Amino acid sequence: MNELPDGWCAVSLGEIADFNPGIDKDALSPDELVPFVPMHAVEAKTGRIDTSERRPFSKVKSGFTSFATGDVLFAKITPCMENGKMAIVPPLPKSIGFGTTEFHVLRPRGGVDPRLLYYFVSSSALRHEAQHHMTGAVGQKRVPRRFLEAKQFRLPPLAEQERIVEKIETLFSELDKGEETLRAVQELLARYRKSVLKAAVTGALTADWRAANGTHAETGNKLLNRILKHRRETWQGRGRYADPVAPDIRGLPPLPDGWAWASLDQLVSHLTSGSRDWKQYYGRGSGTFIMAQNVRPMHFDLSDRFRVDPPKDGPDAKRSEVRKNDLLITIVGANTGDVCLFPLDVGEHYVCQSVALMRLATPELASFVELFLSGKGAGRDQLEKHIYGAGRPHLGFEQLRSVSIPLPPPSETIELMERVVALLSNLGRVEDACREGAMRSAALRQSILKDAFTGKLVPQDPADEPAEALLARIVASRDAVSRRARKKAKA
Repeated sequence: MNELPDGWCAVSLGEIADFNPGIDKDALSPDELVPFVPMHAVEAKTGRIDTSERRPFSKVKSGFTSFATGDVLFAKITPCMENGKMAIVPPLPKSIGFGTTEFHVLRPRGGVDPRLLYYFVSSSALRHEAQHHMTGAVGQKRVPRRFLEAKQFRLPPLAEQERIVEKIETLFSELDKGEETLRAVQELLARYRKSVLKAAVTGALTADWRAANGTHAETGNKLLNRILKHRRETWQGRGRYADPVAPDIRGLPPLPDGWAWASLDQLVSHLTSGSRDWKQYYGRGSGTFIMAQNVRPMHFDLSDRFRVDPPKDGPDAKRSEVRKNDLLITIVGANTGDVCLFPLDVGEHYVCQSVALMRLATPELASFVELFLSGKGAGRDQLEKHIYGAGRPHLGFEQLRSVSIPLPPPSETIELMERVVALLSNLGRVEDACREGAMRSAALRQSILKDAFTGKLVPQDPADEPAEALLARIVASRDAVSRRARKKAKA
């Protein structure tokens, strides 16, 4: 660690802040409405906090965390801690509030600026370190109080604390303006992407091409008949072949000349999801278990890879193994309805129970079907109408089969997809630039905080009272409070 700047001193957080100190509840009546802060009321990484919710004091006086104006809230549970859910409590009625028990409350002692304390505990450096000290079961891990109390803190003189905080807020304000501009651009790009997808699957994107090229050798209807014939001739399922459900086009928009509606059931030759009983095969082998987090809208994401080694001679492995150009759709959980194409020409990738595998009878249609099912104002709207279960959303096979898909003539589909790829490629480059800008801004914030807590952000002033004198007053005040508490206990 670098040497301490002139006038600073090294302390632990426990020396300069009280942890979960409580409040004087005698000032409140049972029916009085008091501010209540659930975890979702604290915004990640910004320090913004919503204290508008009110609950009767009698309902929150026990079993919840109490705090006061000026306290620093630190989310201790995963993933809220890693996400940066920390905040300073703003002015409250009677200076008292309550919230979830998943907050540590840090009350800075006199002479310690709460804003400086907030910036310290919310920094990515501290959150990264805290992550490695969490205890508890997976999904319920928490930062222990003892870690924060023992964490070393470089205490600047009081006057320098104010200069540091002012400089941080000035620089952060400039970064806020840039990030606001980036968010506005990203919102415009999202709307543009949505409009491109909708124009593609409704025929608007290729209206000029149709006008210039006239009739087609194979219309959407002829294509559908060819698919149904191939589907029937290659049927390998159990029992007699059953005709797929017809598309329900009630309420759907009219299609351009030469296009036709088909049900997903008519286009799919294989629809399944993963095995329920592979737990003994998890975490080993060369296979990949495709989870819901791997399925992103129009993007297969393998940044989080889960290994599996299923029995190769079992029917479940063959049934749930994914091939290139299969469509994957999340059917259980928060991301239900997300669709992507499987782009890899490799084996040993298997879907889990939360992901459906859809193999089209005509694989060359897979990119267009992915496009349609992902588009708001198009197939995504149909999927969302079928999703059920508020707490744990689901999408059933029967509902998937009934989704109606527009079929352009094959020659128009080729032109349409070429235009979409070109437009989305250009769009992707701008989106990448926005993401890189946001990452640079986030890195700059952390660089500012690093300079702040190493004495490099603002110059030291030899005229400032040294932090050791401030610490001595903090210790004396703490000892005086302890003596009064002991006398009161003996009385």
